[in-house]
Amino acid sequence: MVERSRGLLGIPGDYRIAIMPGSDTGAMEAAMWSLLGARGVDVLAWDKFGQDWAADVVEQLEVADARVFRAPYGALPDLSQWTPDRDVVFTWTGTSAGTCVPDGDWIPPDREGLAICDATAAVFAVDLPWRNLDVATYSWQKVMGGEAQHGMLILGPRAVARLESFTPPRPVPKLFRLTRDGRLDEEIFRASTINTPSMLCVEDALASLRWIEDVGGLGAMIERARRNRAVLDAWIAQTDWVDHLPEDPATRAPTPVCMRLAGPFFGSLGPGELEAAAARIPALLEAEEAAYDVGAHETAPPGLRVWTGGMVETADLEALLPWLDWAFEEVRGAAARRA
Repeated sequence: MVERSRGLLGIPGDYRIAIMPGSDTGAMEAAMWSLLGARGVDVLAWDKFGQDWAADVVEQLEVADARVFRAPYGALPDLSQWTPDRDVVFTWTGTSAGTCVPDGDWIPPDREGLAICDATAAVFAVDLPWRNLDVATYSWQKVMGGEAQHGMLILGPRAVARLESFTPPRPVPKLFRLTRDGRLDEEIFRASTINTPSMLCVEDALASLRWIEDVGGLGAMIERARRNRAVLDAWIAQTDWVDHLPEDPATRAPTPVCMRLAGPFFGSLGPGELEAAAARIPALLEAEEAAYDVGAHETAPPGLRVWTGGMVETADLEALLPWLDWAFEEVRGAAARRA
């Protein structure tokens, strides 16, 4: 599992890879609890999960020298606010916003701090610049389409050096411990997991990796995601009741595509009516078994969220579009009848 993932993703040979309990969240928590506190920390937050990491750094880990740079849904904070002598924690793709960093060029190779990246919706959808990342985490369920129980933790040499030279000023729960007697616990990075993993979940993830190999590997997955989101982009461009949530095309993630409700009809609704209409569209689609889980994240503005990663077939997205139009017409028609 570990070496197959390394080969498919092009992860450098001197980076360690571990299977962690608790999905991407478990992997991120292990990294933050074990690594943060040696120097100042900047957190870049523009979606629900970035906000979670910010809350952990400030409220749970209580890092004394912490700064949080926030942006509303659909935007990015000014990445230049981070200074490379400090650690930085960020999501590559805000999965509840559909907003992603455009590249890794803003992370310099001569940085003194660690770049800690929640990459859960970027892996297998973006060609990640591994040497710009000291820590990266992801889960099996997002772009891989696997079960959600486990996460992957990837540590570069600079993160390993931090682990072996820094003792966190806090008790570290067993599930998050990455060292033993002051040294990296190499067993964890030889797939001797911290807890007993589900072999069914592992086999499911391996099946996903074999499928990715069969379709052509990372490059093919990136191209499939690009083609999939192009289907949504074209539909949004000709649809007058939705728009992209991220305003800048350069920061729109390959997956998911997050949309806000727009146009005259939704503009005429009050706040409560808008939320009700937004909830009604995915409910209608689920009732017809046409689509599932296409509503915006509960913390995001009212809208839609459609996954477009390489595991999704383009033909299925094309088949979805008339259903989206139908659901909108049903909602608009019901409102007109009430009036």
